[in-house]
Amino acid sequence: MTSSQALPKMHRALVLTSTDHPPEVKTIATPRPGPGSAVIRVEAANIISYSKDIYNGTRKYPFPMPLVIGTSGLGRVAALGPDAVLLKLGQLVFIDCFVQARDDPNAAFLFGVHEGHTEGSRKLMRGEWKDATYAEYAKIPLENCHPLNESLLVGRFGYKVEDLQDISRLMVPYGGLVDIDLKPGETIIIAPATGSFGRAAVKVALVMGARVIAMGRNIEALKTLAASHERIETVQITGDVQADTKSLQSLGPIDAYFDISPPEAAKSTHFRSCMLALRRAGRVSLMGGLDGSLTIPVKVVVSRDLQLRGKWMYSREDVYNLIKMIEVGLLKLGGQNVDKFALEDWEKGFSAAAERSATGGAALIIP
Repeated sequence: MTSSQALPKMHRALVLTSTDHPPEVKTIATPRPGPGSAVIRVEAANIISYSKDIYNGTRKYPFPMPLVIGTSGLGRVAALGPDAVLLKLGQLVFIDCFVQARDDPNAAFLFGVHEGHTEGSRKLMRGEWKDATYAEYAKIPLENCHPLNESLLVGRFGYKVEDLQDISRLMVPYGGLVDIDLKPGETIIIAPATGSFGRAAVKVALVMGARVIAMGRNIEALKTLAASHERIETVQITGDVQADTKSLQSLGPIDAYFDISPPEAAKSTHFRSCMLALRRAGRVSLMGGLDGSLTIPVKVVVSRDLQLRGKWMYSREDVYNLIKMIEVGLLKLGGQNVDKFALEDWEKGFSAAAERSATGGAALIIP
């Protein structure tokens, strides 16, 4: 028996029917839980900094329409399917937008954003898990509803929704850093380090015990980063491969390189500089969404036994572990400038998210 008696028949949601037209707030049927799912009353949903380019078709992400758009967020359990044993009604949860099929982990997608790369992932997003979180209610897979210790996070640490929302941003680079087994005491290059996810990578790498070499083009932003922690060094990307490589190597042996470059950065010189600067058996994590191909210095990769790994998002275990790092106080939240917007003000929210990303801020939809 499902616990859905308290759900309203209808609710409000931000619906995209075509990338040629802006999304609209509509009143639609409230989802009901079934086996393997929960209905969450959404309290806040993150706005990706490039949301405008996703939903106007500029990024050409594949997704079905009409679509209730959105991404990761926070909410409270409003109704549960009959097989839920851990979640409780009213419980505060982190909503993870990265969905993986239960019978095939290769079938993975980002609900509300990208339908993935396999027939299985497309089947799921076009069917059972199509709609996302820019809505008053959302049906979410049970395993994507991660309980948060509210008495600790809110009661003891004093975190608010604008603090807890940062879990989703920190989660992305954590997946890549774990994937290359970053260890305490190691030195890692993070590039570019001045955008939203780059800053998150710096923060997480420091908490994992590493020394960080932050790379970027904006020298003032790099100076601000360097001043924020004693284990941050900086190197500006100048476009001169040899000079940048030398600058990196002057900071001592480098164990790893994490990259989360945007699509337009495929021809940037920093990829080569960073790989050339690595020690023997150094590791590389590529998490950026580059357009086109990347030129790899193959001779260097082979002769130095470099390890190159691509990583899309993270594992479920990574989510659990990151939340535990936050709950024990190792990874601290807060300090961001966060703007909040109603569903009707989504356009202002998208613009604010793009503007805030350059300074480490964020924006939220509050349905």
